[in-house]
Amino acid sequence: GLLLAQRRAFSNNKVLVELDQSSGVATMKLKSPPVNSLSLELLTEFCISLEKLENDRACRGVIFTSALPKVFSSGLDITEMCGKSTEHLTEFWRAVQEMWLRLYGSSMVTVAAVNAISSPAGGCLIALSCDYRIMAESPKYSIGLNEAQLGIVAPFWFKDTFVNVVGHRIAERSLQLGLLHPATEAHKLGLVDELVPEEKLLDRAAAVMAQWLALPDHARQLTKSMMRKAVLDRLAAHREEDIQRFISFTTKDSIQKSLRMYMEMLKKKK
Repeated sequence: GLLLAQRRAFSNNKVLVELDQSSGVATMKLKSPPVNSLSLELLTEFCISLEKLENDRACRGVIFTSALPKVFSSGLDITEMCGKSTEHLTEFWRAVQEMWLRLYGSSMVTVAAVNAISSPAGGCLIALSCDYRIMAESPKYSIGLNEAQLGIVAPFWFKDTFVNVVGHRIAERSLQLGLLHPATEAHKLGLVDELVPEEKLLDRAAAVMAQWLALPDHARQLTKSMMRKAVLDRLAAHREEDIQRFISFTTKDSIQKSLRMYMEMLKKKK
């Protein structure tokens, strides 16, 4: 029973959380087959799980990964944006904002362990919002903000987060072309901090987490807040405008058409 007391798990439909109380480290796994699309349900569970951990004194750090082999997250769920009411789009986009505000502003140490054929857009945003990113090295795996390929514009806070990781020039080219960077290139650009063989991914994430947790929380948290506050504040101050922009853009006929075409293409791929 003692071992069990050390490990607490709580699970929703789409997010699985395990907290190791002896180390203070939680592992949060996305499990929404087939590709962990960021649906309204997953985003809501993600925020609730993160809040639970944030309020748990025993938890000091979180490792984010996927419970599905070979896929981290395919990004925002296109079905949430296709032919939906303004009310639905509002609720969906607010949930996307909420996820980022909580994750980017988290006082815990956050490490992304990316095991993925491709982590576009929203999947990439989760990784970018963490303190440290480790990716499985495989020529098949790639990561990036590929919105431009769908005729969509990445919101300013996606862009800010990206710029803060890779710098302005790389972000500018990558965003304009909607690039998905193969693992080795992502590492070279600083989009991910290190590459490890897939089977060592979680061990390495735990080792990096231990390094970060060896420091006093207080100084690290204040430093993190200082580095990230301006970007977080900018969205917090303009949330409603950002939602309106998302709605007016998403409901354009041309955008709805390209989203439908993209969904058809995905169906054919299966």
